Amino acid sequence: MMIILDCTLRDGGYYNKWNFPLDVTNQYLEAMQAAGVDIVELGLRSLINKGFNGANAYTTDSYIQSLTIPTNLKVAVMINAAELIASTPLETVLEKLFPEHAETSPVDVVRIACHVHEFVKALPACNWLKARGYIVGFNLMQVADRSQEEVESLSLEASKFPIDALYFADSMGSMNPAQTSQIISWLRKHWQGAMGIHTHDNMGLALSNTLQAIKDGVTWLDATVTGMGRGPGNARTEELVIEVADMRQQNINMVPLMSVIRGYFQPLKNKCGWGSNPYYYLSGKYGIHPTYIQEMLGDSRYSEEDILAAINHLRLEGGKNFSFNTLDATRHFYRGNPRGSWSPKEIFEDMSVLLLGTGPGVAEHRAALENLIKTNKFVVVALNTQSAVEQSLIDVRIACHPIRLLADCDAHRQLPQPLITPATMLPPDVLDGLHGKKIFDYGLAVKENVFEFGENASILPTSLVICYALAAITAGGATNILMAGFDGYGANDPRNTEMNSLLKLYAANHGSIQLVSITPTCYELPTKSVYGLTI
Repeated sequence: MMIILDCTLRDGGYYNKWNFPLDVTNQYLEAMQAAGVDIVELGLRSLINKGFNGANAYTTDSYIQSLTIPTNLKVAVMINAAELIASTPLETVLEKLFPEHAETSPVDVVRIACHVHEFVKALPACNWLKARGYIVGFNLMQVADRSQEEVESLSLEASKFPIDALYFADSMGSMNPAQTSQIISWLRKHWQGAMGIHTHDNMGLALSNTLQAIKDGVTWLDATVTGMGRGPGNARTEELVIEVADMRQQNINMVPLMSVIRGYFQPLKNKCGWGSNPYYYLSGKYGIHPTYIQEMLGDSRYSEEDILAAINHLRLEGGKNFSFNTLDATRHFYRGNPRGSWSPKEIFEDMSVLLLGTGPGVAEHRAALENLIKTNKFVVVALNTQSAVEQSLIDVRIACHPIRLLADCDAHRQLPQPLITPATMLPPDVLDGLHGKKIFDYGLAVKENVFEFGENASILPTSLVICYALAAITAGGATNILMAGFDGYGANDPRNTEMNSLLKLYAANHGSIQLVSITPTCYELPTKSVYGLTI
């Protein structure tokens, strides 16, 4: 018998801190019953209280009793094995989490989420929970990349306990239907009880993998409304219930579900942005934890090229386990000693420099900037492929982001100006793309909170192109730097804060040059107007 378990309020809580409005929750429960869902996992149950999380992060008995739950809908909660095994004996935590026996608790099903290394230690919790009358499921996470021997060993350990449903989760969203069948066959080596599947939609295969699992005998099926869940989300309940209803030859009522989607879940999805996209597809393909993508998409400091570069870094260095420190490191592409073969003094020494950023201010004030350049002797430097002013007025371009360079290779080959870039330190595919381009090789390395300007290379706090440009111009011995097109971002945008910190760090260096913005800027820079400027 197939069992649909909707875990929207648990897995979806990663987007709204498990803070679902009470009226929406009751509408959702009515919709689940009407759509043929068998079990609703209302949230996590935990003793950990750090920062604000809503009711569904704890899902206490008193909270559940405040809801209007249809009589034929079973209630589940999930606990994390890491919290259980952190205490010895684990029964100490279980007694606090589940003070009531199942017959007097509104909870019917308890699921335990386990990483492979936690599984054996957490299994005894099954005996404790079963003795108190609960239905027990174990969710094995990140098994897709495990060997046949490892998976079969896990199934042997599971067979020693009275688990009601042994789940496996495609945590990275990296599996296809054939791999799904393979994992199931390995688990079946020793486990003969009910099996469940929890799929992620990185590669758009969540529903396909679930349907394949049904063909292979899996009976417990997870899904969430609109796929709401960490990263790209899960199999979508509104699709799975239709498929299962056909298999059951069951009539269901989708109207309440579509209504709550329209009124709450779709607007929230539009705001938070879960669902598969090319970034999540790549994370699934390379076995990268989807939280990396979720965090970058929610952080305006990460441009498209930053995200792609981070994915490439995590693919090479390993990204199965999420870490904020690892995420931050993905923005720094140049490690080791800086290497370069060109001195910026060749073009900047004793010269005034006009640095053109990529903001709209350049195009908006183009006429005034072009007049300024024509009537004064500047070295004009453009970041990346900035082309809002006449090409003949730009002397040199500067770029250093490997992914941005790769994307712009064709443009750089067509543009007439030489390119300042850390050529010696670039990946081979970028260098190949720049073949035939006149390049000035100025090296860089990244070290936190450091601005050092060397003859052929610099050490910088980040590989942002503005830092690289300031370093090269400063190392070249320019007399002053005027800046245009450094508009900045909207109020409270973290990119403004980051840039202001970098500019202050640059200014604190004894070798720094006075910076003046001559077009409007949100950054904390001295400003003058290009329209009233005389040099």
